[in-house]
Amino acid sequence: MNAVKEKTGMTLIVKTVTRITFGFILLYGIYIALNGDTASGGGFVGGVIIALSLVHIMLAFGKEDALKRLHSYSMRFAVSIASLAFLYMVMKGPRGSCSHIAMSFTEMIIVGAGLFAIFVALTLLQKKDKDSE
Repeated sequence: MNAVKEKTGMTLIVKTVTRITFGFILLYGIYIALNGDTASGGGFVGGVIIALSLVHIMLAFGKEDALKRLHSYSMRFAVSIASLAFLYMVMKGPRGSCSHIAMSFTEMIIVGAGLFAIFVALTLLQKKDKDSE
């Protein structure tokens, strides 16, 4: 029994499972980042999980379709705001109970977007893509 494949090479089953699990993986990454002070994890580990969920989208739907859905300007804007907020909190010092949560959240955004950007750069610079141009 052959499943119908589209131009990306992934079947409809893989795409459907990816659509279902993407939200759960994102939610788990946020949970790990925000509960890093009471359990193992933190902003870095949560960011890695979020980056892996974005890589999951790219592998299931293909490079072109995933980059259409994940706009680079919105990711750059989120990283810029998170970086400025992180720098502000570091300079201000730990005064208050929500600063640890906010620092973990901003660290998660910075790490997740950075690792995903590295994956996209490596994907876009493949030798076969250069040869086909």
